[in-house]
Amino acid sequence: MYKKILLATDGSEHSIRVAENAIHIAKCSSDSTIEVVYVVDADRAKSDVLSNWNSADLNDSRKERMKDVEQKAKEAGVTYEIKVLHGEPGPTIVEYVNNNQIDIVVIGSRGLNVLQEFVLGSVSHKVAKRANCPVLIVK
Repeated sequence: MYKKILLATDGSEHSIRVAENAIHIAKCSSDSTIEVVYVVDADRAKSDVLSNWNSADLNDSRKERMKDVEQKAKEAGVTYEIKVLHGEPGPTIVEYVNNNQIDIVVIGSRGLNVLQEFVLGSVSHKVAKRANCPVLIVK
């Protein structure tokens, strides 16, 4: 069914529910793989650097955001891979999806930056409009 599942996450509390849905889909087929994608936005990267001036701390901070998702995938026994991409989240996810034969995208309806979502439109909406595969938006 779905062999390559892209789980778009931002490390928010909402992304745990999204991960649970991606894992559920992956468990339906023994040869499914989840690609956990975290996009480092330039604006967020600046604030991360200012908050964590030591580069080791910065990488630890990003890894910490993925810890819960990684733990859930391990507990479920599904194959997963974590990828960190750089750029504006919506277009970066769409480009990755369309260039890597992803079968389905699982993404949350809201993330960490509510103001940006209100002004610019949500990342999930941008992905749903432009991805060349089905997109599951988890509320």
